Amino acid sequence: MPPIPQTQAFAERLRQALEAVGSRPSPTLVANAFNQRYWGRSITPHTARNWLLGRSLPTQDKLVVLADWLQVSPDELRFGQTTSAFRIAEADAQFEHLNMADREMIGRYLNLPPSDRKTIRDVVAAMAVAAGVRRQQG
Repeated sequence: MPPIPQTQAFAERLRQALEAVGSRPSPTLVANAFNQRYWGRSITPHTARNWLLGRSLPTQDKLVVLADWLQVSPDELRFGQTTSAFRIAEADAQFEHLNMADREMIGRYLNLPPSDRKTIRDVVAAMAVAAGVRRQQG
């Protein structure tokens, strides 16, 4: 089986990231949402279409905006999951304080479909805002 060209692999990751945040992979929707976040020269739906079809890759500055919007790292969006020793060590240090129940919950979360993950992220974000308000009041 021939390797997947990097532009097509990027397009697949882009579509998955769009789905994960609850957005359709429509060139017009992508272009409009992107242009609301990008302060440089706007893109056309044709450009977004080329990204979604794996015909071209965004420049680095556009990739950073896409990644921020889609809540993924620019490296992950551009190159896919990395398994370097540094990232693994960084993740271990970040999560070493979690108890077994928390680790199990994270594992279950990772097995959810992207649309359900988005719902969970939205609920947690709302709860964090509410907790912050309570801390300020009390």
